[in-house]
Amino acid sequence: MPAITAFYLAVLALIYAALALQVIRLRRSNKAAFSDGGNTSLRNAIRAHGNFMEYVPIITLMVAMIEMSGASALRIHLLMGALVLSRLLHPFGISAAPNSLRFQIGRVGGITVTICLLITCALTILSRLPLGDFADEISSQAIAVIHFLQVIHIILTL
Repeated sequence: MPAITAFYLAVLALIYAALALQVIRLRRSNKAAFSDGGNTSLRNAIRAHGNFMEYVPIITLMVAMIEMSGASALRIHLLMGALVLSRLLHPFGISAAPNSLRFQIGRVGGITVTICLLITCALTILSRLPLGDFADEISSQAIAVIHFLQVIHIILTL
């Protein structure tokens, strides 16, 4: 079990719960059962909640795979710590005025860290895959498909 990733995932789940509770609180206070009811604060809370859900699962899954492949504990702490930081920054900046310092740190900083994590994790996973074996398997499968299609062609033209 990827224990380090699991620990951070539990922390992220608590952050996600806080974001969900914020949406619920604002929906109730604005009497907006659906959508955002035209309320900017509610719209921002919905986006912070949704944005969290758009990025956290795939990055966490990739970090878990990296951890299970034998990466150092320090590397996993750095990756997951950066994810927690980026997901805390985003809601901080989403309610700020565009181009303000808070916006730059929260929104721009948060998404920059998140995109860097996506790319770093993806490249790390790709670098650890036995791509030579994968390429051999793909070519073998392609040849088998071609032979199968040739047999089908012969049967259909009899």
